[in-house]
Amino acid sequence: MDVSAHIVVKGFVQGVGFRYFVYHRAMQLGLRGYVKNKYNADVEVEVEGDRSVIEVLIKELRVGPRVADVRDVSVRWGEYQKKYSGFHIY
Repeated sequence: MDVSAHIVVKGFVQGVGFRYFVYHRAMQLGLRGYVKNKYNADVEVEVEGDRSVIEVLIKELRVGPRVADVRDVSVRWGEYQKKYSGFHIY
């Protein structure tokens, strides 16, 4: 079942290649949406796709790239809205 998820990743997640890590994994998983740095040092991910595939991505976000230090991942599930044609880094 296709859904959307708004994900916020907290910790040492900026300046460590986290957005590129998310981008590559999302592309490999066939998900659509975006990833961007927030001004408060968090990383925001908005993603659409199959819920079970998004859950795979979330599991990987909890670890992140090797040099990251993820402290918390919050997820807010929503309805699939077909807002994105691909996956982008902002």
